[in-house]
Amino acid sequence: MTSAGPGRPRNQQPSRPGATAREEILDAAAELFTTQGFANTSTRSIADAVGMRQSSLYHHFKTKDDILKDLLESTVAASLSFAKAVSGVSSGSASAEVVLHALALYDGTQLCSSRWNLGILYHLPEARGGQYEQFLASRRELRAIYGTLGVLASAPSSGAAGNPGDLVFRLIESLVNLRADGLVLPSSPLEAADAGLIICGRGNELPAIRTQSALIIERVSGGLEDF
Repeated sequence: MTSAGPGRPRNQQPSRPGATAREEILDAAAELFTTQGFANTSTRSIADAVGMRQSSLYHHFKTKDDILKDLLESTVAASLSFAKAVSGVSSGSASAEVVLHALALYDGTQLCSSRWNLGILYHLPEARGGQYEQFLASRRELRAIYGTLGVLASAPSSGAAGNPGDLVFRLIESLVNLRADGLVLPSSPLEAADAGLIICGRGNELPAIRTQSALIIERVSGGLEDF
């Protein structure tokens, strides 16, 4: 018999990734929400997928909406942290177009490589409710950083309508639908980031931009702050 933290112990070993019962619940919910739909998934089915009693699940999450809230916030958290870490780099040794490419590539990789395609949950009507304001605020903040970088990165001759950074943001999020259609390839995040820089009129500079972008991702992912 294994302990699931607060609540009743489980009668089986954990079968899902996660160091805690809470993480296992999130993984099970992510699978069910993205394969069966949010409305068609009950807390009982989530508990069954984890191997715990429904009453034990309520020790970790009071409602199904609370689970969705955590999952939505997790889709933005890593990319927003990365964006904050690199958003000031364009005033230093890296140009805005390099930083924008690094952000787009990192963000796109997160959306394509997560265990479940949680980005499709963005389209849920429930995801627009007030209780998801933290997720919505984080997504707005990430989008704003894209926008600022896009303005700085755009070549005068680009001819991009509107804010090119916002177009890049939307392009990266379109990977969610590509993944849902089973069309995402390992190269898709890089291709999307490259396309974003083409939108900004930087297509001729892509080889050099890719090299510097990869260095930024390596440094930030490694916890380095010295650019």
